[in-house]
Amino acid sequence: MPSPIFWLFALITLFGAAAVVLLPNPVASAMSMVASFVGLAGLFVGLNAYFAGIIQILVYAGAIMVLFIFIIMLLDLNTDKKRSPKMAPMFAGLGIVIAFTIQLVGVITATPNEKLVDLDLPAAAEHFDKSTQIAKNLSANSLPDVHLIGQSLFTQYNLPLQILGALLLVSTVGVVVLSKKQIH
Repeated sequence: MPSPIFWLFALITLFGAAAVVLLPNPVASAMSMVASFVGLAGLFVGLNAYFAGIIQILVYAGAIMVLFIFIIMLLDLNTDKKRSPKMAPMFAGLGIVIAFTIQLVGVITATPNEKLVDLDLPAAAEHFDKSTQIAKNLSANSLPDVHLIGQSLFTQYNLPLQILGALLLVSTVGVVVLSKKQIH
């Protein structure tokens, strides 16, 4: 990825993330999060992780943010009273920012490892049925990311995936029930 395009997407991501925290309107914050997700998707595409970039747009910027905005609208958050900021959460947030900055400086200034890990794709093919497309791709020394993600998601992680879907459904129904006005 050319450097100016990287910096453009990095700035979109950073400004979107800062706006999520700084904007007082929850809908504007949610839309800023969409801008941050779009910048992150551009960074993924720049790293040749096309699948991750497309999923970032479709799932997070699309479906999840529509759900967030729907819930924000149902909760009618504009009627809440303004509260004075408490010092404990502010100091905790400041501590997290300082810890992250120290970790980031440590990672940037660290010397890289000389030896890179070589992927032994044919050996990884032993874990799959020989007739599957994944095993054929791994034997041919190509990394089938989409096939591998799909098979892992729907075989090893099928139950957590179904539980997560049910949890999202229950939370959405809960928000609808809580947002209904009581008429006496």
